[in-house]
This record gives sequence, structure tokens and C-alpha cells, in this order.
Amino acid sequence: MTRIMILAGGTGGHVMPALAVAEELARQQVELSWVGTGRGLESRLVPESGIPFDTIAIRGLRGSGPARLLALPFMLLRAMAQVFRIIRKRKPDAILGMGGFVAGPGGLVGAALGLPLVLHEQNSVAGLTNKCLARISRVVMSGFPSPRGIRNSIWSGNPVRASISEIPEPSVRLCAGRPEARILVLGGSQGAAVFNSDLPELLGRAGIGALEVWHQCGARDASGIRAGYARLDISCRVERFIDDMAGAYAWSDVVICRAGAMTIAEICCAGVAAIFVPYPHAVDDHQAINAEFLVRNHAALMVREEEWRKGHWLRELKRLLDNRDALIAMAGAARRLAKPGASRFVANACMEVACANS
Repeated sequence: MTRIMILAGGTGGHVMPALAVAEELARQQVELSWVGTGRGLESRLVPESGIPFDTIAIRGLRGSGPARLLALPFMLLRAMAQVFRIIRKRKPDAILGMGGFVAGPGGLVGAALGLPLVLHEQNSVAGLTNKCLARISRVVMSGFPSPRGIRNSIWSGNPVRASISEIPEPSVRLCAGRPEARILVLGGSQGAAVFNSDLPELLGRAGIGALEVWHQCGARDASGIRAGYARLDISCRVERFIDDMAGAYAWSDVVICRAGAMTIAEICCAGVAAIFVPYPHAVDDHQAINAEFLVRNHAALMVREEEWRKGHWLRELKRLLDNRDALIAMAGAARRLAKPGASRFVANACMEVACANS
């Protein structure tokens, strides 16, 4: 049986696409193992999925102080020693690195042992780990075409859950004659403060008419946000987290959200018009560059956070909601950028290099 080791950890942007690929590899009867940390999202989700899970002691370095930077060589050597023991135990035929600090030690050790490395970069700007590992990888794939910092990558798209790709086409979903407009607000797991604090008042002055809002607020005070909508007589559903994202996208006319790679991949697969407000402190401003790809293809609008409170973008939102043809056109443009077969594409690349190595 073919054995493949996955290196992914830290945030959902690395973990969720890795899980989607793992599901596809499991369908192909691959023996999987996963290396992550004991603190990240993977420490809960991977054991729940039944994949053998090993941890290493490693942390990210972006924004670190001098003490951690000085400790970097020792931390890296320790993590590499841990990965070496894990590889000896799991005996993979190939390694899949999904970027982030977890992939660094595993990719280096795997390459030193002669194991083929398959790499996936989710964003339009490659992270530091992937920039380094791309030079020693057998195959490099990306969520966006030609990501900055990596040469000769293959545009695979970002793997998303199959249920999202199965949502009906925009021309079918959005043609129903509903009196109310529906806006889905996604702030991510931590919630976006600018959405939670400002959006009820901004939507209240947009003059949209009948309106329903489904607002995912993260780990915040949902009751306070509900009260903000209630004061303006806006029908709302406020939740810390949304489990059924396919259902949420299918429900919505427009999504207001940050511009993380996985959110964009889901919006494209779902075929939903979007207004992106990129996180202004993202490394290398990668969220804005992610969003610009859709804006160039008439598949979304983008508002910089410094322009957010001025509300000029509300005119564009109202124009979309008042014009079904424009709304369907934007949603359709997003859907045409989707890569619904990304999970299978990445899984097949792993299988090819693993079989060639066995």
C-alpha cells in the first residue's frame, strides 16, 4: 500500500485544504500519516478524522522578537530530529507539504532522506517556507496562478469540500423572485472587528430595502451584534461559527468577507458574488493580492479597510442587489475561476511521485 505523509498545521488556511486532499487520498486506499503541532487546529481535527497524527515542537517566526530568532537554529534542529524519528516510524513513499512553519523541518528532512516532496502554496504570494522548499520539491502546485516567490508552479486551485462545489449554478440559484436581499458576512474564526462593530450601521444607511443578514462573528459577543441589527430593524442571524458553509453560500446573494485563500476558493466553487475587505496586516499584503485576482476577472469587488467606514462601497452593493443580471454575472464569473477538482489533482500528483519512488 502507498504511504503518504502530510505536513500541515497552525491555521485553517493550511489544515483545511490538507484535510480535503487527505479525504481524496483515503478514497484511493492510501495509508496516511500527518505531522503537525500540539497547539494548532490540526491537533483536534486530524485525530477526529482517524489519520495517525504525530507532533513536532515548532512555532512560526513572523513578528518574533530577538530571543526567539536567536533560538531558531536550536528549535529547527530539534524539530528536524523529531521529524526524522517520525519518518523512520511511518516510512512514507512521498511527502505532501502544505506550507507554514510545520512543513519546513519535514520537507528538509524528507528531501535529505531522498523522499519526493510535493508542495502546495495556497496564497497568491508564497510564504517563506514554501519559497525555500520549492527549490527541492518534485512538484509545486498553487491555489492561484503564478504565485509570487515561486517559479514553475502548476495552478491546481485550492482544495475545498465537495459539498460546496455541488451548490446549484448562480443562474439557477439566484433567479428566484425573493423580495429580500441576503447578505452573508464571514469574519473568520476570530471574527473581523470591522465587520462586527461597523456593519449593522453601514447596512442600515445603504437603503437596500428588505434585507436578511447571516453574520458569522467568531469568538465575539454575538448578542451585542444582534442588538445592533435589531436597532435598525434588519433581520439577522448571528453565529460564532457556521458548520454548514455549503448551506450558507447557497442561501446568500452576496458575501462580505476577508480575502483569505480558502475563503476565496470556496466562494469561487460556490459561485457567489463577493465584496472582499482584505486584512490590512496580512504578510506581504497577500490578502489584497488574492482579492485582486477576482477583481481583475469581474468576479468580486474589493474595499480597503481604510475606505470601509466611508461607505462608498455601499452604492456598489445596492447596485448588485437591485440588478439580478449583474449579480448573476459576477457570481458566474467567480464560478468560472473555480477549480473544483483541486483535491483530486493534488492527490494524484502525490500518488504519481510516490509510485515512481516505490
